[in-house]
Amino acid sequence: MPRQVNLQVVIVQILVIIFLWVNMLLIVTFFKQECFHASARYILFAVMLLSDSLVLIVSDVLLILSYFQLTMHVWLCTIISVVILIYVHVTPVTLTAMTLERYVAICMPLHHAELCSTRRVMFFVLIIHGISSGPCLVIFISFFASASLSFYKQNMICSVEWFFFQTWQHHLRSAVSQVYFLIMCIVIVFCYERIMKVAKAASAENKLSTQKGLRTVLLHAFQLLLCLIQLWCPFIEAAVLQISLELFVHVRYFNYITFSLAPRCLSPLIYGLRDETFFLALKNQTCVCCLSCHLRHVDGVDPG
Repeated sequence: MPRQVNLQVVIVQILVIIFLWVNMLLIVTFFKQECFHASARYILFAVMLLSDSLVLIVSDVLLILSYFQLTMHVWLCTIISVVILIYVHVTPVTLTAMTLERYVAICMPLHHAELCSTRRVMFFVLIIHGISSGPCLVIFISFFASASLSFYKQNMICSVEWFFFQTWQHHLRSAVSQVYFLIMCIVIVFCYERIMKVAKAASAENKLSTQKGLRTVLLHAFQLLLCLIQLWCPFIEAAVLQISLELFVHVRYFNYITFSLAPRCLSPLIYGLRDETFFLALKNQTCVCCLSCHLRHVDGVDPG
């Protein structure tokens, strides 16, 4: 008997559609304006938007498949899980890179054009993906070392948790992720402290720009905090599962919306709206889209 769609699933789909629409609008704005293509901060911002959108789409598909108890081959689930694990870490690593870019722009302005050129930024994007692949490699090396050959022939409801057979694998995943986030937090604290020193010594003309840089670094720190909370969600859910299955379902639903869906749209939206240049481009792009839709509607009306 097919499982009926409940209200929670409907709410998640509505939120995913809204968040993806907002992210796509920001991405289209970036690609339509050539002036953004030569700026390190905007390129990194676009990388974060693309990463978040991919995670939103794939995680939502897995959620639907899991809800309706639809299975897939282990090899296909492995590929999907690799993508999820890499791009879940791309966002915080990109945030750290954006913080470093603000540090260079404010504390080393004479070297900013050289260190953050378009060619170097594209190279940094490759480095970001390489660094983000670290936890994924650790998880799947431990999985391949533990899984039997018969496991690969099975069908399963796809979830990253299926790749952890023993307790030490969970501990290893937690340890690697926490090391990553500790390093990122140290980088952000270092950049904030350096920018604050520059802010105190800055003249009245530069003070506004420096203060804005400080707020940007604080925003990145808040986003990293949300990512860190998301890291701990599986451990919280595992503890709640021991208490009550019904409570586990509610906690998992809350965690998914609060720490997975919302931050992947709201934080980039806040970051985009805070930038005057990007906000004006976004406003113009929205007006163009609305006008285009209106003209298509008028052309489609039969005068007879």
